[in-house]
Amino acid sequence: MSEAVHAVILAGGAGTRFWPASRRLRPKQLLPLAGEGALLRQSVDRVLPLCGPDRLWVATGAHLVDATLTTLPELPRSQLFIEPAARNTAPCIGWAAHVIARTDPNAVVMALPSDHHIADVGGYRTALETAVASARQGVLTTIGIKPTHPETGYGYIEAERSAGSVWKALRFVEKPERARAEAFLSAGTFFWNAGMFFFRAGDMVRAIAEHLPLLARGLEALDAAALLGTEPAQLEAIFPTLPAVSIDVGVMEKMGPLAMVPGDFGWNDLGSWLTVSELAVKDAAGNSAPPGVVFVDAKGNHVTDLREGSAKRVIALCGVRDLVVVETDDALLIVHRDEAQHVREIVEALVARGDRELT
Repeated sequence: MSEAVHAVILAGGAGTRFWPASRRLRPKQLLPLAGEGALLRQSVDRVLPLCGPDRLWVATGAHLVDATLTTLPELPRSQLFIEPAARNTAPCIGWAAHVIARTDPNAVVMALPSDHHIADVGGYRTALETAVASARQGVLTTIGIKPTHPETGYGYIEAERSAGSVWKALRFVEKPERARAEAFLSAGTFFWNAGMFFFRAGDMVRAIAEHLPLLARGLEALDAAALLGTEPAQLEAIFPTLPAVSIDVGVMEKMGPLAMVPGDFGWNDLGSWLTVSELAVKDAAGNSAPPGVVFVDAKGNHVTDLREGSAKRVIALCGVRDLVVVETDDALLIVHRDEAQHVREIVEALVARGDRELT
């Protein structure tokens, strides 16, 4: 399976909804939020059997290089796509496609997020293998997650029902209102967009040239610089000027035909502390916490203790319901479960008042 298959793990996100654990220099993907080890470590371990270590790439920001290599000490620096500026996913994936296409335009590329939780790793790998086989035929392919509830926080993919393992993707749909999400769930032909994309490197190069010509010109300039041995210097000048657009909006939504592999492998995008609490092991009262936390007449609470000091204080919750409590050495977050999506606004408030060291 590893022959001519590359994995590009996208690991440049900020993860501000996971403050105070997630910080600018240690964002969400570098944290052990679910399962064993950092989310990036888990993401890499899941795909290594499909691509092999020599065809594994990680895309990240320049400020995260050291932390990324600490998390993945076996990864050569030469297999990092180091972005000088955050420009969304189309420039990053396009750059990776161009680099891989320089030596093998027919190589299949798996572009995958680094910050998701997968419960059924075997089922996940099977879906990836199916998507790779589809992409090998020259069709840009994605994986759609079978919805389990009428989620309003995800984008959707509408697909044409098929008896086989690959469906035809008809359109991408933005995050819906509740009633529309319920209709999507009932229809059985709408899937969550998990941001997983599969393509031959040369196919993506051509797709970007057709649909994002401004981006294509910048990436072609990097190709020319690579021939001259000046790509690192040109990257610093060119990358920050590339259009900031997602691969979904810039390319995938405009393509046809597009294939979709239905996926049902316990996927969770870990979008907030609420989703982390939902995955955690709970006691009879629905509380989840590390050993030593005291609960008295408390229900449905979640505690994460990330303090590193030796003299830790006892955390106790009494008479409260549905709270998320996160403590680090320099910050304490207390938020109702229903408001967990708004944690990123705390980061914005800290930046606005000049406390950037806390972000």
